[in-house]
Amino acid sequence: MSGTAATRKVQLLDLKALHAPIRDEILAEVTRVIDAQSFIMGPDIKELEKEIAAYCQVQYAYGCANGSDALLLALLAAGIGHGDRALTTPFTFFATAGAIVRAGAVPVFADIDPVTFNICPDQVADVVRKCPGIKAMIPVHLFGGAANMDPLMKVAAERGLKVIEDGAQAIGAEYKGKRLMSIGDIGTISFFPSKNLGGFGDGGAVTTNDEGLAQRLSALRVHGSKKKYYHEWVGVNSRLDTLQAAILRVKLRHLDKETFGRQKNAEIWRTLLAGSGVTLPVVPDYTTRHVYNQFVIRSPKRDALKQHLADNGVGTEIYYPLSMHEQQCFANLGYRKGDFPESERAAAESLAIPVHSALPKEDMEYVAGLIRAFSA
Repeated sequence: MSGTAATRKVQLLDLKALHAPIRDEILAEVTRVIDAQSFIMGPDIKELEKEIAAYCQVQYAYGCANGSDALLLALLAAGIGHGDRALTTPFTFFATAGAIVRAGAVPVFADIDPVTFNICPDQVADVVRKCPGIKAMIPVHLFGGAANMDPLMKVAAERGLKVIEDGAQAIGAEYKGKRLMSIGDIGTISFFPSKNLGGFGDGGAVTTNDEGLAQRLSALRVHGSKKKYYHEWVGVNSRLDTLQAAILRVKLRHLDKETFGRQKNAEIWRTLLAGSGVTLPVVPDYTTRHVYNQFVIRSPKRDALKQHLADNGVGTEIYYPLSMHEQQCFANLGYRKGDFPESERAAAESLAIPVHSALPKEDMEYVAGLIRAFSA
């Protein structure tokens, strides 16, 4: 990027730069769908579902309106409803816990691993022992890295819990060589524009290897109907638009290239920011493919660092400034500040800096210089 230190602008995510090389390819597909006039559940939906299933190494995938609905559909398909409890992390986007409430269930939280930001299996085991009535677990694969699934699946097997993988930020990531969203009972994906595989609007998907769950998931997104006007379940209206499916099919063909670019930039960050005074993300051995939806650093002076970068034209974001157990809407759950100290510390210290594949190295060097100057 050209410009001086005074005028340089570095966006957290530059969608225009990311889409420029494939713009004509996308426009051709959009025009095709417009000419075909098949806007709802058109043929591109089934084709995308086949391609997503293959990419995630599962038997079944179904598109839906957004990643939040994907979580709700997963809970409904798993039979989680009124009065049930579902365990998840307090350090996540709101939709994870919000979907539990939307399903009529009660969120239960377990603290995170301070190194990975993901839910801690030891904490999960402890909470499950102490809290009766938990019927499902939603581990979140935060920022593109895997939650530690083997011990989580062990707890689930021992307690008879359904496991729903929240993979909104982690399509293509791997745990011990296995694609995420293929390990638990159901996986959920978001196609929000900021995701590695992002649409030109909202979109989501659910995945599973279970034929019975697949039938329910497929029907629940269209009002619980397998056959038009005949309803086996009370579902929702959560269809993925054909236009979005066509766009996503193009972008899926380029996803591995985007992932490689993010991985390359993550390694550049590690070199540029070594010894800079901020804590860099750690990738444990079990995450055999991290896809870096975000590159999140930590600083005890996070808010001042964020302002320093903003003053110098650098876009950053805080994921997430307030843990779920501290949200006003969940006050009735009875949690208090201090109940999940690692989640609360992460909320106070974490800061996402740019990592997308179109990010020029000179921009990274500029940002690294600002971070070093701040810490000096």
